[in-house]
Amino acid sequence: MKGRVLGLAFAAALVSTGAAFPVRAQSSRKATPRPTPTPSVQQAQPKKVSQRPEEKQGTDETPASVRAGVPAKPKEDPNAARYVYEFKQPDFFVYFVHIEHDDKGRGTIRFERRSDTEQITEPFELSQAALARVRGHFEALNFLDSQANYQGERTYPSMGQTKLTLRKGGRERTAEFNYSQDKEAQGLAEEYRKATEQALLVFDLEVARESQPLETPKLINRLDSLIDRDYLSDRQQLVPLIRELTEDERVPLVGRNQAARILKKLEKQTQ
Repeated sequence: MKGRVLGLAFAAALVSTGAAFPVRAQSSRKATPRPTPTPSVQQAQPKKVSQRPEEKQGTDETPASVRAGVPAKPKEDPNAARYVYEFKQPDFFVYFVHIEHDDKGRGTIRFERRSDTEQITEPFELSQAALARVRGHFEALNFLDSQANYQGERTYPSMGQTKLTLRKGGRERTAEFNYSQDKEAQGLAEEYRKATEQALLVFDLEVARESQPLETPKLINRLDSLIDRDYLSDRQQLVPLIRELTEDERVPLVGRNQAARILKKLEKQTQ
């Protein structure tokens, strides 16, 4: 009887000891506070609300962009020249092009291609040599003061429609034609078409280097073809990019070798 009592007491002690383990384990676990939810970028940014004209009276005249720490965009000089070229041909692979640049040749190019899902906008810059040719054509046409119709006697719809605009000193004129027998007007169209070919080639090369390196040899061959056909705005403007291609290890060796050959050819032309 005494042994049975002792056995029951020992079992009760084991049960009480085992029950204490989870209590101690739970009490020793540190509670980790939940992180404060971080609002999304869209939630963090206040919505832009345009004030009505009557609500602007009596408010701070400092532009919102300045108050927010964003430098205000400088006002465009109304006397500065702006050059605009636009081309459309629905049946072409590149069926829309819009180039706009200032008197230094800097601006943007917008284009639409059948392989793209949306319109693409990229920085654009004419070389000084190409810009001089463009200015020369506009000056020879006396573009702003002229009322001439540059459309030729015959139209060639398959060639697409060209629109040229010049804004300067508060004046603006636009001329549109399909094909012109005026060498200066047709020369302007050719200059901008070459500039378009060059800008799109540079865009495709940059995209290929970043995401599709195996496509670069084909594009470099296209570059070589455009050089041979003299259908680039300024081949010398591309020398820094071509030099980069010869050293870029992402480009397959065959492409780097081809770029090196093109570079040597261009260097000989400048000697």
